[in-house]
Amino acid sequence: MGQEWDKLEQVMKYEWKKAKTPGIRYREHPTRKHGIRKDRYYTIRYKLAGKTKEEALGWESEGWNESKVAARLHELKENQRTGDGEVTLSEKRKKEEIKRKLDEENRIKKQQEQVSFNEIFSKYIELAKKEKTERSYRTEEGLFKKWISPAIGNAPMKSVSPFALEKLKDKMRKANLSPRSISYALAVIRQVFNYAKRFGLYNGDNPTAKVKKPTEDNRRDRFLTQEEAEILLQKLKESSLTVHDMALLSLHCGLRKGEITNLTWNDVDFDNGFLFIKDAKNGKNRKAIMTEDVKSMLKERSKVSVNNFVFTTAKGEPITDISKTFPRVVETLGFNKGISDKRQQVVFHTLRHTYASWLVMSGVDLYTVQRLMGHSTIAMTERYSHLAPDYLKKAVKTFETNLNNKKKNDKLVYI
Repeated sequence: MGQEWDKLEQVMKYEWKKAKTPGIRYREHPTRKHGIRKDRYYTIRYKLAGKTKEEALGWESEGWNESKVAARLHELKENQRTGDGEVTLSEKRKKEEIKRKLDEENRIKKQQEQVSFNEIFSKYIELAKKEKTERSYRTEEGLFKKWISPAIGNAPMKSVSPFALEKLKDKMRKANLSPRSISYALAVIRQVFNYAKRFGLYNGDNPTAKVKKPTEDNRRDRFLTQEEAEILLQKLKESSLTVHDMALLSLHCGLRKGEITNLTWNDVDFDNGFLFIKDAKNGKNRKAIMTEDVKSMLKERSKVSVNNFVFTTAKGEPITDISKTFPRVVETLGFNKGISDKRQQVVFHTLRHTYASWLVMSGVDLYTVQRLMGHSTIAMTERYSHLAPDYLKKAVKTFETNLNNKKKNDKLVYI
């Protein structure tokens, strides 16, 4: 087969014929026909910068004929004469290739611009189901169906404007949804746009960047008295030892829920009396100091531990959330009876808030409280300053005493 092809190439190489139009040559395929005659392969010859240049166009079976070839040759010569446009076939082909790519890019862009928010969300949520907890993606689906889809779902991605999102905010606000819920909805929209850009489904700006998130002061004001804390711990112990122990850790060490569920026995240092908190909310590690009650509790748990996690289910799997036992016990005790303001209600996070409040009320300075709580800034800790009304007075009194002592010492020096 190879030898036959070489022979064919040799035959085709030398059998060139002149067309009727000057500057055009062709050769005929030895076997293949196009219509009633043999297929012809065309080339053109012309002068460029004083030199003869020959370029090939193609076969008649590919759409070329002498008339089209002549028109292309005339175009190149005319471009040489006027100095406008391409003067060689290679230049023209490059330009046509660039145009083809641009046309394809524009086609894809227009196609992307017509994709609706609903279509992108359906793709996004499938990925979310693989990467997020069931609780998270269920919440996102709920917000999408109830609020997001009716507002912007059918709109193409490019048509979702900041103004449309402001209207969504206003509608949710009028329905008495909390600022937190509205912010959550905006976060879902932002993530859908980011997903679309990440996978090349959208090229525009993210409209959520120009929408201000609603704000509210959702900081907890409620903290437990020591009597309330003792009653709560006792009732929790009667209902669930695990929930009691988790609550004790938050109340006596100020641990967040996630810090408790992620705690392993490798993080517990009984000899030095501290817990090593890794990858905390602020991104920094810290040490939490154990009280004797916490130390005793953990030693008891270590005797029956089945794996490296301090808190596990009956099947030995790590616990990922606080049991509903906690809110049930709080309801039984009536701590939240008649209280609608969430900032005044007792929740699991109230225990951490109580820990910080008790520290300040005991006279611990705010800088130390900041370190124990793992706050990223002192501003987060200053919210507890009102619990130490004598703190500033004591600071000024200490300053005044030191100042008076210095004056006395200075007098002694001059005498």
